Amino acid sequence: MTFVARRNRARCPTHPGVLLREDVIPATGRTKSEIAGLLGISRQHLYDILGERKPVSPSVAVRLGKLFGDGAGVWTRMQAAYDTWHAEQNEDVSGIPTIRAKAA
Repeated sequence: MTFVARRNRARCPTHPGVLLREDVIPATGRTKSEIAGLLGISRQHLYDILGERKPVSPSVAVRLGKLFGDGAGVWTRMQAAYDTWHAEQNEDVSGIPTIRAKAA
């Protein structure tokens, strides 16, 4: 039996900075400054991610994946879901038709 996670599409996905701020970093027992140093990024950059003011870039995702041992994909997928949800809320696509490829 497989389990498929279901999410309310009206609810914004969690920014990866929230997970880092609320769960991951506190569980390490390290300070945010120490984590920034281990990641090789500035404290301000980390604080901007934790404050949801900056996205987790692919390069930071690779660093997070290595530091926490869960791989970059977790972080890039979270960021992509967050960014896509916001784009779907803000982009007016009402004038764009939906087309289908013709069968050969």
